[in-house]
Amino acid sequence: MMSARLGVFGAAVSALLVSGFSAAPSADSAQQQAQNASAMSAMPARVDNFMLVDAQHLEAHELYRMADDKAIVLVSTGVGCPIARAMTPALKALRDKYAKQGVEVMLIDSNLQDSRDAIAAEAKEYGIDIPILMDSNQIIGEALGVTRTAEVFVVNPKTWQIAYHGPLDDRSDYGVQKAATKMFADDALSAVLAGKVAPAATQASKGCLVDFPARDKKAEITYVKDVAPILEAKCVACHEEGGIGPFAMKDYATVKGFSPMIREVIRTDRMPPFNADPHVGKFSDDRSLSAAEIKTIVHWVEEGAPRGEGKDPLGVVHHVAAEWPLGKPDAILDVPAYTIPASGVVDYQHPWVANPEKEGKWLRASTVKVESRQGVHHVLTGYMTDVPKPGEEAFENKWGVSVGGYAVGAESEIAPKNVGTYIPPGGAIGFQTHYTPFGKEVTDHTQIALYYYKDNEKPEMVMHNSVLVNNTIVIPPNDPHHKETTYLSFPKDALLYAAFPHAHYRGASADLWIRYPDGAEKLLLSLPRYDFSWQRDYTFAEPIKVPAGSKLIAHFVYDNSKRNPNNPDPNKTVVWGDQSWEEMFYTAIRYRWVDETSKHMVDYDDALNAGHLMGMLDTNVDGKIEKSELKGQVGDQILKYWDVLDKNHDGVLDQDELNAMEKMGHRREAAAAPKPAAPGAAPAGTPTAGGK
Repeated sequence: MMSARLGVFGAAVSALLVSGFSAAPSADSAQQQAQNASAMSAMPARVDNFMLVDAQHLEAHELYRMADDKAIVLVSTGVGCPIARAMTPALKALRDKYAKQGVEVMLIDSNLQDSRDAIAAEAKEYGIDIPILMDSNQIIGEALGVTRTAEVFVVNPKTWQIAYHGPLDDRSDYGVQKAATKMFADDALSAVLAGKVAPAATQASKGCLVDFPARDKKAEITYVKDVAPILEAKCVACHEEGGIGPFAMKDYATVKGFSPMIREVIRTDRMPPFNADPHVGKFSDDRSLSAAEIKTIVHWVEEGAPRGEGKDPLGVVHHVAAEWPLGKPDAILDVPAYTIPASGVVDYQHPWVANPEKEGKWLRASTVKVESRQGVHHVLTGYMTDVPKPGEEAFENKWGVSVGGYAVGAESEIAPKNVGTYIPPGGAIGFQTHYTPFGKEVTDHTQIALYYYKDNEKPEMVMHNSVLVNNTIVIPPNDPHHKETTYLSFPKDALLYAAFPHAHYRGASADLWIRYPDGAEKLLLSLPRYDFSWQRDYTFAEPIKVPAGSKLIAHFVYDNSKRNPNNPDPNKTVVWGDQSWEEMFYTAIRYRWVDETSKHMVDYDDALNAGHLMGMLDTNVDGKIEKSELKGQVGDQILKYWDVLDKNHDGVLDQDELNAMEKMGHRREAAAAPKPAAPGAAPAGTPTAGGK
């Protein structure tokens, strides 16, 4: 993180020793203290990029996305520290003074003992509305040279140099009604904003000590002994020959060459591509690095990436990606070939193939293998009872159960033990394919591998899939934090197995909650930073019990500002649309009904999916729609006929009135409506995960 890391650490240690002197130091010691503090504050250190999540809202904050700021203030803090607590009013006053001048203030908690709940509770109790970033792995605090709470770092975003490092001001006890005589941080900010050199602090912070065991007791870390085993366990499955990773981790020389980049993607939490926050829930498909593994790799890079003695663990085995990672398929579906043009916009394609199975099958897993990873954006599937005519498209409103899907970064779908999806005999498999031109004309031949239960291993339970969707979203231009909501109400007891959040380029963060019938809520999944390039299922380590009457509530936050590096146009009002420069709100879920077995099939999905429109429009999740909640084209149409739809004239629309509206709207299409979807199907007519 810093070009002079050892120098910063040495200065911090000096400050620590100085701050331990008695309250009445000798003239010599006072002079030495001032010299040490001055050296610390004048250190010309450069801050490397990092991403940390705030404890209050579980949203990501990436340092280098704040490059348009005039200055950034980082302040070390900790739960229970009286000095950190007492300085809050002064820090908020500093924040408010410079807020309109392009200065951003954030706190960083690097204490190992501070949980997310404890940090959030402290923020609430003391009225701390400044983001408190959780440095749970300590690698950011280590590199900054933090030794105590209440240390202030003023960063110049033009150069990413630390312009000032020291206390907020010269007060040693914020609990005493004493005005500061030296405004160190304030003076530093004024200087930075004026393009001048910030004056140095003349004393060190008086905050509480922060324990950095890995920094204070450095272990001898080598590639052979420590790093290669982690890479083999967590990284090589993608970073192998023919794998999805951009390079193969084939030997020490390759890994060392990429080591600066490895450090960067770990510090910014881009790799490994598992975006679920570690403070929320547990997942059976968790591919993230542990805190110990993160520290091991980062410290190894910062110490020069030493090799160590012995054979190269990654060099002795030639890792090559398997054609089918789950083994030989029971059946392979060939998605009709499609030639992707070099440029332009390609509408969604809806080809189909006949179901090769003449007998019903229970699906346990599937893998989608795309030929053109650059050109294939997503593939969705659905079983159809009737085989389309030659040349006819297989639209989603005719689909039943899914036989698998693909999105950028997604992996195989594997059902839990003794749970499966029933695929009826005959019929056809429909596809929704999204192709994205990338400058070169190519023909793609995507294939889907299917894995069935054996005839004598029929699963007892039935997997279903649906979606929490909101196609009424309206995202204002230049809005860095626009939040949308949707939900589904469960009519019967269910078990939730997995969730797959999906948005497009402006998606910033996402989460999934459950609200129980008694009103209690629990956060099930949090993606502090949604990554469009890596989309996947998040499978709960233990299925989540969803009692009848519960609601699953999903949120997406969208960043439609210039700070979002993926944003096609921050000046545009964005609504739902198929293409990636438009936007979506789509969280797919996999679940089963508790009282259903493969021998006793039930039909609760229609009742579940009947609540989609209510979930889209009922922003405050109170079970009724007010005029103020209407938005988008759907809202405009409902508002136009409000007096007709509000049959009981109570000023709101309830579920029965919405059901009557939808029934009226579909009356003309009733004769041509598809048959009820098979168990496990996505709801007919539900907006599909375009751009997924």
